[in-house]
Amino acid sequence: METNDFLLTEFEANRGHLRAVAYRMLGSLSEAEDAVQETWLKVAGADTDEISNIGGWFTTITSRVCLNMLRSRRTRQEEPLAIAHVPDPILAPLDAPDDPEGQAVLADSVSVALLVVLETLSPSERLAFVLHDLFAMPFDEVAPIVGKTPAAARKLASRARSRVQGATPRSQGLAEQRRVVEAFTAAARGGDLEALMAVLDPNIVIRTDVAADRAPVEVLGAEAAARGAITFQRFTERTQMVRMNGGIGVLAFSGDTVSSVAAFTVSDGRVVAMNIVADPLRLAQLDFSGVI
Repeated sequence: METNDFLLTEFEANRGHLRAVAYRMLGSLSEAEDAVQETWLKVAGADTDEISNIGGWFTTITSRVCLNMLRSRRTRQEEPLAIAHVPDPILAPLDAPDDPEGQAVLADSVSVALLVVLETLSPSERLAFVLHDLFAMPFDEVAPIVGKTPAAARKLASRARSRVQGATPRSQGLAEQRRVVEAFTAAARGGDLEALMAVLDPNIVIRTDVAADRAPVEVLGAEAAARGAITFQRFTERTQMVRMNGGIGVLAFSGDTVSSVAAFTVSDGRVVAMNIVADPLRLAQLDFSGVI
């Protein structure tokens, strides 16, 4: 087999893994695809005779591409966002079985709540945490990617881990998530403020990306969230519950068009966070096939 044929075969065998790494690194499905494609352009035609772990080599290159993209993203921002960007959700039907290929991206470890926290990390912290904590890459392999010693890479991951553990409540099982989200949508549809307050955590945080050229909007507290949900429902013709990154989410419709997607985080029987994408440009890039 010629080198290019061998590389292409190996690359396609690793594509799902590389996409999963890039998605966790970037929080954007389109950027993850771009990163994987750029990786292929970098490796195509390379001499692999002295590479003993070709999958690890692909992962290293993809990680460097993602790190550069994260740094470029930071450079383009005139100032850091006060509210974390809402990442792209991955959608599946509510009754979708877990499939091996989809599970690489739809695992619990890549919930929207986690991705939101990852958006607040520095590029190097995010890379160290994703590669070590989510993909079990040793620090002596992480270190050269971020240009640090293994000890420094370990500190980067440790700082990131502290942020993640302090900001991501442990979500409950799908059945309990579904029960709580169904209660939320029914109360919002009925305009029942008291019932909404009963299923919302007092310190709930709602983040909404409404447009590419505007910072995300944040709503804090149960009463503000409940009143906002009732107002929002008046402009929504129907809703549909779906799987979203392994958890429960809701699509809102205006006619036959999806007007927003909301990922719910449920803990101790209450909604503690909602992360919503309502930007029409971003919604147009999401994959709704098999869902609606």
